[in-house]
Amino acid sequence: MIRGGRRVEPSSCASMSEWLYSLVGENMKTVSTQLLERIADRLKAMADPMRLHILHCLQSGEHNVNDILQLVGSSQANVSKHLAVLKKAGLVSCRRSGTSVYYFIADEDIFSICRICCDGLQRQLDADRATIEQGRAEMMRGSGE
Repeated sequence: MIRGGRRVEPSSCASMSEWLYSLVGENMKTVSTQLLERIADRLKAMADPMRLHILHCLQSGEHNVNDILQLVGSSQANVSKHLAVLKKAGLVSCRRSGTSVYYFIADEDIFSICRICCDGLQRQLDADRATIEQGRAEMMRGSGE
């Protein structure tokens, strides 16, 4: 997203509403239902472990369906179904070469969302670890008294 002549990354915003605000400009009330639905559709397309696995495989470059099948370890029907969802959401695209169809990432920004999620999970795990360590230290102090 471009704001004030510079690109605004979701990670640079304090909240989802701030990021949406940066997308739609000065009047948040004018956010169309259609825009919110499209954002939700894109996020829903990512909200499946198999689809995330497929995206991860395609991050290294384009692959045909047989390559993807071997990388993710699933059936052709299942992988094809997930690729169709990813393609409909605009996350992947494909090209035909002879009898093979090669899939590739259509929007590299999708990995920014994955990085943001991983960063959030890491912060949560770090906080959990700190809480456990603090609790353990308190228990050890209590048992030594």
